[in-house]
Amino acid sequence: MTHRERFLGSLNREPLDLLPWADGLWGETLERYIAEGHLTKEEDIVSHFDMSRRCGGWLNSTARLNDEQLLEETEETKLVKNGNGATLRWWKHKAGTPEHVDFDVQDREAWEADIKPHLVELNRERIPFDNYRKEKALAAEEGRAFGWSGVAPFEQMHPMCGHEYMLMGMALDPDWVKDMVNTYADLTINHLELLFAEEGAPEFFWFYEDMGFKEKPFMSPAMYEDIVQPGHAKLFEYAHSKGCKVIVHSCGFVEPLVPGLVDAGGLPTGHGG
Repeated sequence: MTHRERFLGSLNREPLDLLPWADGLWGETLERYIAEGHLTKEEDIVSHFDMSRRCGGWLNSTARLNDEQLLEETEETKLVKNGNGATLRWWKHKAGTPEHVDFDVQDREAWEADIKPHLVELNRERIPFDNYRKEKALAAEEGRAFGWSGVAPFEQMHPMCGHEYMLMGMALDPDWVKDMVNTYADLTINHLELLFAEEGAPEFFWFYEDMGFKEKPFMSPAMYEDIVQPGHAKLFEYAHSKGCKVIVHSCGFVEPLVPGLVDAGGLPTGHGG
Protein backbone atom coordinates (compact mmCIF):
# COMPACT_ATOMS: atom_id res chain seq x y z
CA MET A 1 0.00 0.00 0.00
CA THR A 2 1.10 3.59 -0.58
CA HIS A 3 1.25 6.18 2.19
CA ARG A 4 -1.85 7.76 0.71
CA GLU A 5 -3.77 4.46 0.75
CA ARG A 6 -2.72 3.78 4.34
CA PHE A 7 -3.58 7.24 5.63
CA LEU A 8 -6.96 7.59 3.94
CA GLY A 9 -7.72 3.94 4.67
CA SER A 10 -7.08 4.53 8.36
CA LEU A 11 -9.57 7.43 8.36
CA ASN A 12 -12.13 5.13 6.77
CA ARG A 13 -11.26 2.29 9.22
CA GLU A 14 -10.21 -0.06 6.47
CA PRO A 15 -7.74 -2.98 6.81
CA LEU A 16 -4.11 -1.84 6.45
CA ASP A 17 -0.73 -3.48 5.94
CA LEU A 18 1.01 -0.88 8.13
CA LEU A 19 -0.17 2.04 10.26
CA PRO A 20 0.49 5.51 8.82
CA TRP A 21 2.26 7.97 11.06
CA ALA A 22 3.46 11.56 11.18
CA ASP A 23 5.36 13.70 13.62
CA GLY A 24 7.26 16.95 13.82
CA LEU A 25 10.58 18.01 15.31
CA TRP A 26 11.15 20.85 17.74
CA GLY A 27 13.74 23.29 16.47
CA GLU A 28 16.31 22.22 19.06
CA THR A 29 15.84 18.57 18.12
CA LEU A 30 16.31 19.31 14.44
CA GLU A 31 19.47 21.31 15.17
CA ARG A 32 20.89 18.47 17.27
CA TYR A 33 20.13 15.86 14.59
CA ILE A 34 21.90 18.03 12.01
CA ALA A 35 24.86 18.64 14.34
CA GLU A 36 25.18 14.89 15.00
CA GLY A 37 25.06 14.11 11.29
CA HIS A 38 21.68 12.34 11.24
CA LEU A 39 20.17 14.95 8.91
CA THR A 40 21.39 17.63 6.56
CA LYS A 41 20.02 21.18 6.58
CA GLU A 42 18.46 20.64 3.16
CA GLU A 43 16.69 17.36 4.00
CA ASP A 44 12.93 17.11 4.19
CA ILE A 45 12.06 15.31 7.44
CA VAL A 46 8.89 13.78 6.00
CA SER A 47 10.93 11.97 3.35
CA HIS A 48 13.77 11.15 5.74
CA PHE A 49 11.52 9.48 8.31
CA ASP A 50 9.06 8.18 5.69
CA MET A 51 6.05 9.88 7.29
CA SER A 52 2.68 10.99 6.05
CA ARG A 53 2.59 14.55 4.69
CA ARG A 54 -0.21 16.37 6.45
CA CYS A 55 0.49 20.10 6.35
CA GLY A 56 -0.52 22.38 3.56
CA GLY A 57 -0.42 25.75 5.23
CA TRP A 58 -1.61 27.83 8.11
CA LEU A 59 -3.95 30.80 7.85
CA ASN A 60 -2.73 33.92 9.63
CA SER A 61 -5.48 34.88 12.08
CA THR A 62 -3.73 37.92 13.55
CA ALA A 63 -6.03 40.93 13.41
CA ARG A 64 -3.58 43.52 12.08
CA LEU A 65 -1.03 41.86 9.82
CA ASN A 66 2.58 43.07 9.74
CA ASP A 67 2.08 45.08 12.92
CA GLU A 68 4.63 43.82 15.44
CA GLN A 69 6.54 46.03 17.87
CA LEU A 70 9.71 44.98 19.68
CA LEU A 71 9.40 46.42 23.18
CA GLU A 72 12.38 44.88 24.94
CA GLU A 73 15.22 42.50 24.16
CA THR A 74 17.80 40.58 26.18
CA GLU A 75 20.28 37.88 25.25
CA GLU A 76 17.68 35.21 26.02
CA THR A 77 14.26 36.77 25.32
CA LYS A 78 12.38 39.39 23.38
CA LEU A 79 9.20 41.19 24.45
CA VAL A 80 6.88 41.77 21.51
CA LYS A 81 3.48 43.40 21.05
CA ASN A 82 1.81 41.86 18.00
CA GLY A 83 -1.06 42.74 15.70
CA ASN A 84 -3.59 41.27 18.14
CA GLY A 85 -2.51 43.75 20.82
CA ALA A 86 -1.00 40.84 22.77
CA THR A 87 2.26 41.50 24.63
CA LEU A 88 4.28 38.27 24.76
CA ARG A 89 7.79 37.39 25.91
CA TRP A 90 9.44 34.80 23.63
CA TRP A 91 12.57 32.73 24.04
CA LYS A 92 15.10 33.65 21.36
CA HIS A 93 17.16 30.47 21.26
CA LYS A 94 14.68 27.74 22.08
CA ALA A 95 11.11 26.75 21.32
CA GLY A 96 8.27 27.06 23.79
CA THR A 97 5.08 28.84 24.75
CA PRO A 98 5.62 32.57 25.30
CA GLU A 99 4.97 34.29 28.61
CA HIS A 100 1.60 36.06 28.47
CA VAL A 101 2.43 39.55 29.73
CA ASP A 102 -0.61 41.65 28.76
CA PHE A 103 -3.55 41.83 26.35
CA ASP A 104 -5.31 44.91 24.99
CA VAL A 105 -8.47 42.82 24.47
CA GLN A 106 -10.00 41.88 27.80
CA ASP A 107 -13.72 42.23 27.03
CA ARG A 108 -16.37 42.48 24.33
CA GLU A 109 -15.91 46.24 23.81
CA ALA A 110 -12.22 45.93 22.90
CA TRP A 111 -12.92 42.91 20.68
CA GLU A 112 -15.60 44.75 18.72
CA ALA A 113 -13.55 47.94 18.37
CA ASP A 114 -10.01 46.66 17.78
CA ILE A 115 -10.12 43.10 16.44
CA LYS A 116 -13.36 42.01 14.76
CA PRO A 117 -13.33 44.70 12.03
CA HIS A 118 -10.02 43.29 10.75
CA LEU A 119 -11.36 39.73 10.46
CA VAL A 120 -14.49 40.10 8.35
CA GLU A 121 -12.97 40.81 4.93
CA LEU A 122 -10.97 38.49 2.66
CA ASN A 123 -7.25 39.21 2.70
CA ARG A 124 -4.96 37.19 0.46
CA GLU A 125 -2.03 37.92 2.75
CA ARG A 126 -3.55 35.52 5.28
CA ILE A 127 -3.39 32.57 2.87
CA PRO A 128 -0.21 30.43 2.52
CA PHE A 129 -0.62 29.84 -1.21
CA ASP A 130 3.03 28.97 -1.90
CA ASN A 131 3.42 26.45 0.92
CA TYR A 132 0.09 24.80 0.16
CA ARG A 133 1.00 24.44 -3.51
CA LYS A 134 4.47 23.08 -2.72
CA GLU A 135 3.32 20.51 -0.15
CA LYS A 136 0.41 19.39 -2.31
CA ALA A 137 2.73 18.75 -5.26
CA LEU A 138 5.23 16.88 -3.05
CA ALA A 139 2.51 14.67 -1.61
CA ALA A 140 1.27 13.76 -5.10
CA GLU A 141 4.82 13.03 -6.28
CA GLU A 142 5.54 10.80 -3.26
CA GLY A 143 2.18 9.01 -3.14
CA ARG A 144 1.25 10.50 0.24
CA ALA A 145 -2.12 11.80 1.40
CA PHE A 146 -2.33 15.57 1.50
CA GLY A 147 -4.16 17.55 4.14
CA TRP A 148 -4.75 21.12 5.16
CA SER A 149 -3.55 21.87 8.68
CA GLY A 150 -4.47 24.81 10.87
CA VAL A 151 -6.06 26.02 14.08
CA ALA A 152 -9.71 26.32 15.08
CA PRO A 153 -11.44 29.04 17.18
CA PHE A 154 -10.09 28.12 20.63
CA GLU A 155 -6.52 28.39 19.31
CA GLN A 156 -7.41 31.60 17.46
CA MET A 157 -9.05 33.34 20.42
CA HIS A 158 -6.59 32.83 23.26
CA PRO A 159 -3.53 34.28 21.45
CA MET A 160 -5.59 37.44 21.04
CA CYS A 161 -7.17 37.89 24.50
CA GLY A 162 -5.35 35.33 26.64
CA HIS A 163 -6.74 32.22 28.33
CA GLU A 164 -7.85 34.04 31.47
CA TYR A 165 -9.92 36.75 29.78
CA MET A 166 -11.34 34.24 27.31
CA LEU A 167 -12.41 31.84 30.07
CA MET A 168 -13.80 34.64 32.25
CA GLY A 169 -15.74 35.74 29.18
CA MET A 170 -17.20 32.25 28.80
CA ALA A 171 -18.56 32.51 32.35
CA LEU A 172 -19.55 36.20 32.49
CA ASP A 173 -20.33 37.16 28.87
CA PRO A 174 -20.76 33.95 26.84
CA ASP A 175 -22.36 35.78 23.91
CA TRP A 176 -19.08 37.67 23.42
CA VAL A 177 -17.09 34.46 23.19
CA LYS A 178 -19.72 32.90 20.92
CA ASP A 179 -19.30 35.87 18.59
CA MET A 180 -15.53 35.33 18.57
CA VAL A 181 -15.95 31.61 17.85
CA ASN A 182 -18.30 32.31 14.97
CA THR A 183 -16.14 35.12 13.55
CA TYR A 184 -12.99 32.99 13.51
CA ALA A 185 -14.83 29.99 12.03
CA ASP A 186 -16.14 32.20 9.22
CA LEU A 187 -12.69 33.74 8.73
CA THR A 188 -11.19 30.28 8.23
CA ILE A 189 -13.90 29.01 5.88
CA ASN A 190 -13.96 32.14 3.72
CA HIS A 191 -10.20 32.09 3.20
CA LEU A 192 -10.05 28.33 2.61
CA GLU A 193 -12.72 28.71 -0.06
CA LEU A 194 -10.41 31.06 -1.94
CA LEU A 195 -7.36 28.84 -1.41
CA PHE A 196 -9.11 25.68 -2.59
CA ALA A 197 -10.72 27.44 -5.56
CA GLU A 198 -7.25 28.37 -6.83
CA GLU A 199 -5.14 25.42 -5.70
CA GLY A 200 -7.54 22.50 -5.28
CA ALA A 201 -9.02 20.88 -2.18
CA PRO A 202 -7.06 18.68 0.25
CA GLU A 203 -7.86 15.05 1.11
CA PHE A 204 -8.35 15.58 4.84
CA PHE A 205 -8.36 18.37 7.46
CA TRP A 206 -6.24 18.60 10.61
CA PHE A 207 -7.11 21.11 13.33
CA TYR A 208 -4.93 21.98 16.32
CA GLU A 209 -7.14 22.90 19.27
CA ASP A 210 -5.35 22.58 22.64
CA MET A 211 -8.29 22.70 25.04
CA GLY A 212 -6.80 21.03 28.11
CA PHE A 213 -4.04 21.28 30.67
CA LYS A 214 -2.48 18.71 33.00
CA GLU A 215 -5.54 17.22 34.69
CA LYS A 216 -8.62 18.94 33.26
CA PRO A 217 -10.01 20.68 30.18
CA PHE A 218 -10.15 24.46 30.18
CA MET A 219 -13.96 24.29 30.26
CA SER A 220 -16.75 21.93 31.21
CA PRO A 221 -18.41 19.75 28.55
CA ALA A 222 -21.60 21.82 28.93
CA MET A 223 -19.70 25.06 28.35
CA TYR A 224 -17.87 23.53 25.38
CA GLU A 225 -21.13 22.37 23.79
CA ASP A 226 -22.82 25.74 24.29
CA ILE A 227 -19.99 28.07 23.26
CA VAL A 228 -17.26 26.35 21.22
CA GLN A 229 -18.89 23.29 19.63
CA PRO A 230 -21.10 25.29 17.21
CA GLY A 231 -17.96 26.78 15.66
CA HIS A 232 -16.36 23.36 15.43
CA ALA A 233 -19.49 21.95 13.82
CA LYS A 234 -19.45 24.74 11.23
CA LEU A 235 -15.79 24.02 10.37
CA PHE A 236 -16.18 20.26 10.33
CA GLU A 237 -19.31 20.42 8.18
CA TYR A 238 -17.38 22.58 5.75
CA ALA A 239 -14.62 19.95 5.61
CA HIS A 240 -17.19 17.22 5.05
CA SER A 241 -18.67 19.25 2.19
CA LYS A 242 -15.26 18.90 0.52
CA GLY A 243 -15.35 15.13 0.99
CA CYS A 244 -12.78 15.26 3.81
CA LYS A 245 -12.55 13.63 7.22
CA VAL A 246 -11.44 15.85 10.12
CA ILE A 247 -8.69 15.07 12.64
CA VAL A 248 -8.54 17.15 15.81
CA HIS A 249 -5.32 17.38 17.82
CA SER A 250 -5.76 18.59 21.39
CA CYS A 251 -3.02 18.81 24.01
CA GLY A 252 -3.81 18.27 27.68
CA PHE A 253 -6.53 16.24 29.37
CA VAL A 254 -9.54 16.66 27.08
CA GLU A 255 -11.30 13.31 27.54
CA PRO A 256 -14.52 14.92 28.89
CA LEU A 257 -14.78 17.00 25.70
CA VAL A 258 -14.30 14.11 23.27
CA PRO A 259 -18.01 13.17 22.95
CA GLY A 260 -18.80 16.78 21.99
CA LEU A 261 -15.98 16.82 19.45
CA VAL A 262 -17.28 13.61 17.91
CA ASP A 263 -20.80 15.05 17.79
CA ALA A 264 -19.38 18.10 16.02
CA GLY A 265 -17.92 15.80 13.36
CA GLY A 266 -14.24 15.40 14.21
CA LEU A 267 -11.96 12.44 14.86
CA PRO A 268 -10.07 13.48 18.03
CA THR A 269 -6.43 12.57 18.63
CA GLY A 270 -4.77 12.97 21.99
CA HIS A 271 -1.34 14.33 22.76
CA GLY A 272 0.10 15.10 26.15
CA GLY A 273 1.66 18.54 26.00
